[in-house]
Amino acid sequence: MPDLSVDFAGISSPNPFWLASGPLTNTQYQVMKAFDEGWGGAVWKTVGEPITNVSSRLGAIDYGGRRMMGLNNTELISDRPIEDNLREIQNVKRRYPNNALVVSMMFESVAPVWHDMVKRVEDSGADGIELNFGCPHGMSERGMGAIVGQVPEYTETITRYATEATSLPVIVKLTPNVTDIRYPAQAAVRGGANALSLINTINSVMGVDLDSWHPLPDVDGQGSHGGYCGPAVKPIALHMLSSLYNDPKIKVPLLGIGGIETWRDAAEFMLLGAGVVQVCTAAMHYGFRIISEMTEGLNNYLVQKGLAKAGDLVGKVAPLIGGWKDLRLSTSFQVVARIDPARCIGCNLCVIACDDGAHQCIDRPPHQKSPVVRVQDCVGCNLCSLVCPVPECITMDPVDKGFIDTWSMHEGAAQ
Repeated sequence: MPDLSVDFAGISSPNPFWLASGPLTNTQYQVMKAFDEGWGGAVWKTVGEPITNVSSRLGAIDYGGRRMMGLNNTELISDRPIEDNLREIQNVKRRYPNNALVVSMMFESVAPVWHDMVKRVEDSGADGIELNFGCPHGMSERGMGAIVGQVPEYTETITRYATEATSLPVIVKLTPNVTDIRYPAQAAVRGGANALSLINTINSVMGVDLDSWHPLPDVDGQGSHGGYCGPAVKPIALHMLSSLYNDPKIKVPLLGIGGIETWRDAAEFMLLGAGVVQVCTAAMHYGFRIISEMTEGLNNYLVQKGLAKAGDLVGKVAPLIGGWKDLRLSTSFQVVARIDPARCIGCNLCVIACDDGAHQCIDRPPHQKSPVVRVQDCVGCNLCSLVCPVPECITMDPVDKGFIDTWSMHEGAAQ
């Protein structure tokens, strides 16, 4: 049996699946229940000066009959007293000493406040601290959250406030609401961060009710920007994660967040650099029970790949994510579409998509169910295979033309 246990920045966990800071980690009841179900760790809902939330506070995008493809929230940090949170954190850690318990924190940018609070969290028995520099709504208007994570100087300074006052591992949670996430990440490392977690939610307005003309979510006819998460954000998270893993200035472990719903999602995050993953929206949607499929699926995948432990996945694919200039151009490598007549159902979607949205290289011969690709005109854009409803009906087959350094040729011509 492969070993699913991990050591992340000095924090031990029976598996790499943690619950992310959010509504589902707000109480000891929830976290204890999650640990009983099999979650390896949890990040406690952000502790700070208690706030009053709004109602309603969640909105979602459904797509193609699927509920909550994307989730928006305008909820803020914990609305419970700090003392209550710390007491419950202590209770959880006493009962579950082998599970990872990290406390998310957010306070005003004052050194003595941070020094005092990280010491109180350390006294609670928590395994680590996560600095919430990513919340894009509500707290950012108060000088906290994303407003810190968007300014590298602020990120470095406040990270140092925390790291200089505790011996616990300090994880900095980064906001995706920046032009280049590498700069605040590098600043956090300079401030002494032991690890980085990403991504936090994306700034968004969820939508409009076309009957009432109220924004969504609806707070007595008013709305606001909120944080966007769920399966729809996964590609953005993977891009930012891999960019940090490949950055030579980032030498600390990475924790992946953003749209993780299955063991497959988790494996992708790990292959692109995450040592541990956090799950939020999926657990809110389907309940803590999803962990059994996630651990079983990852275990089976490791067996299939002949790997001894979960950590063997980390970063194996990240070096293959480079700049556009690193890609082979079509003069040296190309794929072309092939349609399997035996699988084709004659829906004509590939013909329409190619003719209207791509390169007009698929014909529909008269009296023939299956379309035909004019291979000599196909540029290998993939659109036909993406719209095809039948698995493996359209494949993209490589045509290797031999390596030609056309990028350098073009650069030379331009000069």
